[in-house]
Amino acid sequence: MYIKTLELKDYRNYNNLFMEFHNGINILYGDNAQGKTNILESIYVCGTTKSHKGSKDKEIIKLDKEESHIRILVDRDTISHKIDMHLKKNKPKGVAIDGLPIKKSSELFGIVNIVFFSPEDLSIIKNGPSERRRFIDLELCQLDKVYLYNLTNYNKVISQRNNLLKQISFNRKLLDTLSIWDMQLVEYGSQIIQRRNLFIKQLNEIVYDIHKKLSGDKEQLRINYEPNVSVKEFADKLTSSRERDISLKMTNVGPHRDDISFLNGDIDIRRFGSQGQQRTSALSLKLAEIELVKKITNDKPILLLDDVLSELDRKRQNYLLNSIQGIQTIITCTGLEEFIANRMDCDTIYRVVEGTVKNENTFTLEFIHRKTGGNL
Repeated sequence: MYIKTLELKDYRNYNNLFMEFHNGINILYGDNAQGKTNILESIYVCGTTKSHKGSKDKEIIKLDKEESHIRILVDRDTISHKIDMHLKKNKPKGVAIDGLPIKKSSELFGIVNIVFFSPEDLSIIKNGPSERRRFIDLELCQLDKVYLYNLTNYNKVISQRNNLLKQISFNRKLLDTLSIWDMQLVEYGSQIIQRRNLFIKQLNEIVYDIHKKLSGDKEQLRINYEPNVSVKEFADKLTSSRERDISLKMTNVGPHRDDISFLNGDIDIRRFGSQGQQRTSALSLKLAEIELVKKITNDKPILLLDDVLSELDRKRQNYLLNSIQGIQTIITCTGLEEFIANRMDCDTIYRVVEGTVKNENTFTLEFIHRKTGGNL
């Protein structure tokens, strides 16, 4: 699986852009705030319908425009698929696959699998629970259409229930209608809890060996799923929490409050791990995510690395770069020093300057060749 081309129109700081990608290592380099991350974001949006930043459509569209377009051409098993996405400021986005409009975003998933890795992911261990839930949801929504269906409906029910809780605080007669939403919340929420539990088990089967190598056989990482409530107790705890929910005007029980912990033996790395341990654990997590996608889909995902190498020491850089062999990778960076130092083979190199992209393959590869003495 790899992306062959990308086209953008009125997307963030790009008026019109057309890019061709190699199925190996693609580098986008340039100063900060030039638009490198916007390219990665657009690929992620076109493949998943969501921004990795959580940005809304109207925030992605170029400031003076009302709409934006993204198009990617994906090659999978020698078959090409074209994904067109039409973003609008005040209307839902439109998506077409191979020229045919789709009605549900779930129809898009499975065509392309993308793993996004940014410096923010290195802080996922020490950040709040919402970041870790977001990590689980972004991956599972790509891998499992049933999970996407349950999560979408669960979020709708949560929104409806919370609105009702606000009304009940002023009109207690509405209390009897709460059970309708509770039943749906338990139905969809129970499916989410069970799938998340399986996902963490699958990650644990992979992440142990990765982390052991990364830590020089010094640490044994285990990921622990911490559901807010068990499937068995969900209905009862939701009922017993009603008065508290009404008082706070929000739902306090359910998988929207789940978390995961990272343990080295019995030590909780979130609370007691050093910054180095937390970063290594985050890197292990993302590498395990790549391997899990391979295992589930029987294909290699597309990897987007947003200025991550500069945040890692040489050892972790080498491990990461060695782990992505054979995977189409699009990397952003401010300079090419990491690739020269690691004698890394680069297939396509672009320089990004103020929303313009220039192919610098010939000149830049000759420069790297001289710097490495011809040993790429």
